[in-house]
Amino acid sequence: MRPGQRSLLLSSSSSLLLRSLVLLSLCPRGQAVQAENVTVLEGGTAQISCRLQNYDGSIVVIQNPRRQTLFFNGTRALKDDRFQMVLFTPKLVRITLTNVSVSDEGGYFCQLYTDDTHHQVATLSVVVPPEVPSVEVKTEAVEGGEVELTCLSLRSKPPATLRWVRDRREIPGVISQQENGKTVSVSNTIRIPVERKDNRAALSCEASHPALVSQKRVRHYSLDVHFAPTVKIVPPQGILREGDSLSLTCSVTGNPLPRDIQWSRVNDTLPERAEKTGNILHMSRLSQSHNGTYLCQAHNNYGRAADHYTLLVYVSVAQSHPAIAHPNLPSSKEYQDPGAVVETHSAVPFAVIGGILALLVFTVICVLIVTIWCSVRQKGSYLTHEASGLDEHGEVQEAFLNGNDASQGKKEYLL
Repeated sequence: MRPGQRSLLLSSSSSLLLRSLVLLSLCPRGQAVQAENVTVLEGGTAQISCRLQNYDGSIVVIQNPRRQTLFFNGTRALKDDRFQMVLFTPKLVRITLTNVSVSDEGGYFCQLYTDDTHHQVATLSVVVPPEVPSVEVKTEAVEGGEVELTCLSLRSKPPATLRWVRDRREIPGVISQQENGKTVSVSNTIRIPVERKDNRAALSCEASHPALVSQKRVRHYSLDVHFAPTVKIVPPQGILREGDSLSLTCSVTGNPLPRDIQWSRVNDTLPERAEKTGNILHMSRLSQSHNGTYLCQAHNNYGRAADHYTLLVYVSVAQSHPAIAHPNLPSSKEYQDPGAVVETHSAVPFAVIGGILALLVFTVICVLIVTIWCSVRQKGSYLTHEASGLDEHGEVQEAFLNGNDASQGKKEYLL
């Protein structure tokens, strides 16, 4: 045990010493020896005292629980430097025991040799506070499954109390104890379902004990949930033209995080000057030979994922032929600059002009149809009136039938 811990336990032992005075009558006419029971923290210092009454200089012997003599009057009898005689008076004999362990527990005998041998026993009790508990992972945490965690306190006396806490709420578990000599080991096991979102969730195992008073020994634990990767290609902003540079970033998640990220082009090899640096694919001096669909793939022990990006490189305006600048006349492999297409639409609105011309032609045709139809109806009405006039002027018809000279009367012919 480190010196700092010893000093801490020494200071704690003074406040935790529980003394109960046990008085027994050892002489017919009065008490000759009194002994005090002592409770001390493991690693601390115990003071064992024997109070004397009516002491006449008789021999005083102090023995350990194994009945080995520690001191004969004021003289050391057992070679154990942890025991020291600190006081020897006609009323009080006191020894100290440093660096106490549970093996030192038991009854220490204060004996007074007079005509009869009188003795009293001072019981030493050792309290063992728990250390910071440990966490054992019984089953691996995989997305969609369960994780089994055990919080373990190897030794304490009396047994420590363990509990699991998450977000200030206790997680019920199965508690078990096992005796290890004079100390006890305690465990608390929990089983909880886990998802991807639970990765790195904070849990804690708390150990409380009477020797710690209101303090606790806490072990923090972060959930390690394994899950398959996800892949997302971050696309560039804006339009790509010949001569530009392109950097594609493949954002990958997963636990464990995939180390091998693969870049490829669908149905083709990567361009000759394409550079792969980790999760970044860089291409400089773009041309239409770079066009295609690019794949980013990653995998770990729990799955595989991929994402794609379709690259379309446009021919710059200066390199475009005027005859193919119109969007209806693209070349078989070249993609014109969308900026040039917008300017063409603005300067020559062919669709608008064509629509207006079609509307004018349709209007003219409709007017002609209406005019012809009205003319036909007017002529039919005129013939009807002329026929009626012939009935009223029979002389004209008769003259016509008799072959009279046409110059002698009004002649109208309907052809």
